[in-house]
Amino acid sequence: MEEIKGKCVIFSAPSGAGKTTIVHHLLNQDLGLEFSVSACSRDPRGNEEDGKDYYFLGLEEFKKRIGRDEFVEWEEVYTNNFYGTLKSEMERIWKAGKTVIFDVDVIGGLNLKKKFQDDAFAIFVKPPSYAELEKRLRGRSTESEDKINQRMEKASKELSFAPEFDYILVNDDLAVACDHAKELIQQFLERK
Repeated sequence: MEEIKGKCVIFSAPSGAGKTTIVHHLLNQDLGLEFSVSACSRDPRGNEEDGKDYYFLGLEEFKKRIGRDEFVEWEEVYTNNFYGTLKSEMERIWKAGKTVIFDVDVIGGLNLKKKFQDDAFAIFVKPPSYAELEKRLRGRSTESEDKINQRMEKASKELSFAPEFDYILVNDDLAVACDHAKELIQQFLERK
């Protein structure tokens, strides 16, 4: 069976930088993008739906699929808490003639860029400052003080990887960042 290939756009950022909002904006533009639903080993939370928010595989099934080489990339984010991208998910999107768009953590983004090289465009969404990132996380009012500290500590490490991406998009004005992201993706998709 011949391998199906296409292009992909990767968005990575520290939590609170705005990458998910930008990705949702781009999906509503007429760019031929389709969101890649990640797989995970955890159970659904709240209103999350299997196949829409994540593919909820459970720990044993996730490990079986690792053994069968069914992932493009995967990572054990916390002990026994796995996230990854199924090859079948990318093939489904490419078969439909669309470009895959990812909203993934920084290490996952770098792994995808390494794998797809020139067929991938990796954008790092950077907050205007570390202080602004903390302000945004606190403004959500959804997380404990411990969780905010944990995310801020992780963010300082993630920010150090920004230069390894194809483009660093500073999100100090969301509307401007969304417009700029659209322009960048249009240019990437026009390249042969």
